[in-house]
Amino acid sequence: MTIKKIIEWDRKAFQRLRNFQLPHYFKRIGLALFLVVLATMFALKFTEAEPFWLRNLLRNFLLIGLLMISVSKERVEDEMMGALRAQSYAIAFVLGVVYALIQPYIDYVVALVVDSGDAVLDVSYFQVLAFMLLVQLLFFRMMVKKCTV
Repeated sequence: MTIKKIIEWDRKAFQRLRNFQLPHYFKRIGLALFLVVLATMFALKFTEAEPFWLRNLLRNFLLIGLLMISVSKERVEDEMMGALRAQSYAIAFVLGVVYALIQPYIDYVVALVVDSGDAVLDVSYFQVLAFMLLVQLLFFRMMVKKCTV
């Protein structure tokens, strides 16, 4: 294989990945998955023994549900929707980084004020990813409503 063919194949693969979107009906599937997992997580909070592996599994399914909503097409998917989606991902990324940098210190100060001894300077992947996906969905929805009104 020549270098030109490799570069062309690589460019096409990147373009397919860049333009990847799920069909619109996955938005409903993702929302249903998100709500079922969220309700299950709340219900398990009231049980005595919540297995560690189950909590992590539910968190992962919650993120999968949010991701399905995020990457699903709109009913009318045009260039404007693509631009709004890209802007909302950029905003979510920046706010996610700020959140990951600031949140541990806020937790630490709150723990000191409350006078609890378990002040930790750590933020989990779940917190950051869930925050970023929720911010992306919120900003995308707000920008779509603003543009269609």
